[in-house]
Amino acid sequence: MAEVADFPGTSPSPARRWLRRAGAMLVAVPLLAGLVQLPQAPASHAATKASVAEATGSRTVDVSVNSLTPTAPGEDDTLTVSGTVTNSSKQTVTAAEVALRVGPLLNSRSAIDNAEQRTGYLPGADGNQISDKYATEFAKLAPGIPQNFSISVPVKDLDLGADGVYQLSVALTGQTAAQPWQQVLGVQRTFLPWQPGETDTKTKTTYLWPLISSTHVTAETGSDEQQTPVFEDDSLAEEISPGGRLERMVALGADLDITWVIDPDLLASVDAMTRSYRIRTADGTTAGKNQAVAKQWLDDLEKAVADKKVVALPFADPDLASLAHNGKNVSGSLSHLQDATDVAASTVETVLHVEPSTDFAWPVEGAVDPSIVEVATSAGADMVIARSDSLQETGGLTYTPSAARPIGGGTTAVVADARLSTAFEGDMTNAEKSTLAVQEFLAQNLMITLQDPQKQRSIVVAPQRMPSASQAQTMATALTALGESRWSEAQDLSEAVKAKPDPNATTRVPSAKQYPSALRKQELPQSAFEEIRKTQDALDSFTVILTDSSRVVTPFGRAIDRQMSTSWRGRAAEAQQFRDGVQSYLEGLTQRVKLIDKSPAKLSGRSATIPVTVQNNLVQGVDRLWLRLTSTKPKRLQIGDGNYEEQPVKVAGGHIQTVKFTTTTNANGPVPVIAQLYTEDGQPYGPEVRFDLEVTEVPPSVMLVIAGGLLLLVLAGFRMYTQRKRAAALRADTPEAGSEQESGTESGSGDPGQPSDPTPDTAPESTDPSGTGERVDR
Repeated sequence: MAEVADFPGTSPSPARRWLRRAGAMLVAVPLLAGLVQLPQAPASHAATKASVAEATGSRTVDVSVNSLTPTAPGEDDTLTVSGTVTNSSKQTVTAAEVALRVGPLLNSRSAIDNAEQRTGYLPGADGNQISDKYATEFAKLAPGIPQNFSISVPVKDLDLGADGVYQLSVALTGQTAAQPWQQVLGVQRTFLPWQPGETDTKTKTTYLWPLISSTHVTAETGSDEQQTPVFEDDSLAEEISPGGRLERMVALGADLDITWVIDPDLLASVDAMTRSYRIRTADGTTAGKNQAVAKQWLDDLEKAVADKKVVALPFADPDLASLAHNGKNVSGSLSHLQDATDVAASTVETVLHVEPSTDFAWPVEGAVDPSIVEVATSAGADMVIARSDSLQETGGLTYTPSAARPIGGGTTAVVADARLSTAFEGDMTNAEKSTLAVQEFLAQNLMITLQDPQKQRSIVVAPQRMPSASQAQTMATALTALGESRWSEAQDLSEAVKAKPDPNATTRVPSAKQYPSALRKQELPQSAFEEIRKTQDALDSFTVILTDSSRVVTPFGRAIDRQMSTSWRGRAAEAQQFRDGVQSYLEGLTQRVKLIDKSPAKLSGRSATIPVTVQNNLVQGVDRLWLRLTSTKPKRLQIGDGNYEEQPVKVAGGHIQTVKFTTTTNANGPVPVIAQLYTEDGQPYGPEVRFDLEVTEVPPSVMLVIAGGLLLLVLAGFRMYTQRKRAAALRADTPEAGSEQESGTESGSGDPGQPSDPTPDTAPESTDPSGTGERVDR
């Protein structure tokens, strides 16, 4: 960011402060001149030794500034600075005192950066000590034992001059046994914004307040009417419970002039928790019990956003850079971004009862290149939130320009200030880091105003996506102080984009080569988008057969959105696990509609019917399926009028349906048969089922032989019958002969009797059980 060397148009302070400052400068100039001349003159051994001792000695004691109030004092205020001092050496420090030092007036944003990065004490640069009467004295500081201090100084005694940003140092002087002279043994510097009066023109500041979380909801739902959702764990309940990260974000944001930036997936997830929900465990799932917490959080959020600007990101906050670099060439990927955008507004309106803006796209850390801008605007957004360390100023501006500027194609880049946006990314649980971050934030903001006091600017601050609870608290402290300041005023994001663009601000989007390599390494790989496409293809094939596809389309559609979430950055293993879980669950559902395996069957006769059974273990019915039965040897076995036949299938949830196919046999032998389900568009559904039919057809010639044999049997029986009848008539006419015959029979001699019925030429019907093969229904 380009800056001026000093402040044109700086407003003067009262005369008494000018006089004090002028006197201080008269003293400082000779000293500084002497310092400048020192390197040119030969230094004595003692001076060199003292200089070295002073340079190393200023790190002997650790000075921590844990509190500074007020953060931007006025003329009648009293400045109070408190903290701790800890002797980091192995020697006791004696005759120690802690005092404030007011450094020179800083004249640029870079000067603030340099002062913040400098370590150790530097004579001249760290200013002069305020009167001893405001110092805190310690007779001795034992090694490793922290001691508290608190210094209160009337602002009028700080000897501040012109309006601006001053370096403020807290320094400890003392001596050790090894170095028995008074010297600076520890120093901590911060910044004091000094603007006692209202500026003629105030900088308009827009602060984005992000409500975003990681993915919590799986694709799995219950089979009940409400489709009870299943959560990966109960960590979201921790975030929205009192003291949790998201609870603090809502509570703090309610009292601030901010623009809410919300991921609709977070709202949908918490809303699902207000009803029955389950949590995945190692043994299955267990019932969630945080309905009351979820309801309270949503109630608090609804009140907080009332009458405030709300920006809705696409559902699940998709990673725009990953899409642009690795996903846009995978078919269907950009359509998911469109779906995520379409559902965003309706989700926010349903849950919070406010109408959000969906015109903004927010790439990770505001880093952009042409492909990211193209993808970001492909779903309807025409404003891209970038950052000044990506869209860098190259025109030599002497001030920070307004955030909004056109970048071509009807797209507006809203360039957030990088320094302000990253001010609270550290460990803000540490009181010192939090205090220093607030002071630097206010100093940088005031410096923007003073760069060109007559030129009003509109700046935007886009912090990290998921601030911790301590970071949110520090952000709120800074914004509260900024709201009370005399140089800045708040505005929402919609007003910021309406600000007149600075004609000298850069509008050139950096090339893909300039995209940060550290961010590129965190992107979702192309393979991830290919897996997403595979899941979508399987989902499309599944939903076309369902009688109520919404029960599947909605949960899986949102799960696919979650697979592209920005929250997976730096969590490649977890992202892969989530994708695998979605795919596995979908496959499990599709396999609930299947063909039942068949065992080999015997087929005898000229024609028969073959039953094939379809099973539906879903809770809803399936329709628009076709079952095809195919003969692999149509010359031996025809199905229908050819080698295959298709019949429609419609099965209610939890039922089976048996479909019968008519067959015609032409020759004996085994015939492999294939059963396969198809969707209406001819795509195979599920695995095929193969089974063997053993064809045992009886040919016509054999039937003629059998018929002839039966006819001979009938004729032979008729002949036997007529012969026996004739013989009986003869016996009736000649009784003697009959008597003799009977006598001979009893004695066992005489003519043999009439022959018995011939032995049957067919075996008796077998009563053994049939084989294990399936008997075909004819």
